[in-house]
Amino acid sequence: MNCETGRLLTEANDSGLIDHVMSCPSCFVGTRACYYEAPANLEDKIRQRLRRETAAPDYSRRLAIAASVLLIASVTGNVALLRTRVTPPQSVASDVLSAHLRSLAGTHLLDVPSSDQHTVKPWFNGRLDFSPPVKFLGGYPLLGGRIEYFDGRPAAALIYGRNKHVINLFTWPADAATGETTISRNGFNMLNWSANGMTFWAVSDLGEAELREFVLLYR
Repeated sequence: MNCETGRLLTEANDSGLIDHVMSCPSCFVGTRACYYEAPANLEDKIRQRLRRETAAPDYSRRLAIAASVLLIASVTGNVALLRTRVTPPQSVASDVLSAHLRSLAGTHLLDVPSSDQHTVKPWFNGRLDFSPPVKFLGGYPLLGGRIEYFDGRPAAALIYGRNKHVINLFTWPADAATGETTISRNGFNMLNWSANGMTFWAVSDLGEAELREFVLLYR
């Protein structure tokens, strides 16, 4: 008997297993079992089986890690696929509408309250690296302006009124020219277009026809 076999027997004896087997009337091993000489290769077979059983947890752990990696890859892929279904105008429209709602719900509608475009336009000088076109529009009085941020980029917000309705006109330098887009969400209308290297977003709870009239006058 080698050291390893002796260690296993010692552990079994310490646990009381051997004493129980040898004394319990119900255990055939201690009272009625026939005894045979173990085959010469039995120990080698037991050792091989023990090595396989010992390695099994590592193998299971590797399988679990692989499954986790596949799950993460699947979730990441699904999120990426979902993002590809949201077009850039729709994503920007969400930010534009949120900025419009914040301006109405809070006290930060105007940084520079004025109906004079010659007051509002110079106010942006030194605060922005571009000069937003501020225009007088009959029937849509200028209320003032403020600075907004979209995706970390500063933008000019020009605020106009129409029969107690507020129009936020956001503008910033355009990355590329775009055609006109109309989006309606939750009772609000948004019109987007680009011109002269700038992108524009007009948003209000005005009807689409009136908002379009405002855009035509501004353009």
